[in-house]
Amino acid sequence: MIILGIDPGIAIVGYGVVEYKNNSFRVIDYGAVTTPAHTDLTVRLEMVYKGIDTIIKSYDIDEVGIEELFFNKNVKTAITVAQARGVTLLACAHNNIPVHEYTPLQIKQGVCGYGRADKSQIQKSVTSFLRLKRVPKPDDVADALAIAICHAHSNKLEKTLKNINGL
Repeated sequence: MIILGIDPGIAIVGYGVVEYKNNSFRVIDYGAVTTPAHTDLTVRLEMVYKGIDTIIKSYDIDEVGIEELFFNKNVKTAITVAQARGVTLLACAHNNIPVHEYTPLQIKQGVCGYGRADKSQIQKSVTSFLRLKRVPKPDDVADALAIAICHAHSNKLEKTLKNINGL
């Protein structure tokens, strides 16, 4: 299964493309879609959409894992990030890619086994799971890879439960 993990944002959208096969991970690509500050919001949203669309079209993506939006103290920032997340979801929908959403707590549990793990613990786990030489930067990229790992683990658990229940 080829999984695209996405950490949504307006300035930086982290992404990670991983293959999960036989309980093993292989990194295909990772990076960030970035938009310049002081650029019209509609232009930035279009840049996010096109960037994610290009990534989806560049790989044979089976499923997408994306972080759910959590409420930020700065409402204006939260709304802008929500709009960027919306165009990201639209790119997935236009490409008929199933999307699975995860809370920060679920991502931390899925990668570290502990829902209160800090950023450095997540980064170390991502680096270890994916056998990377160094922590991916910026942090949004490491977060996107963590989301892909979380989805792989969640998807495996879901399939196991279906098999146990005979569904």
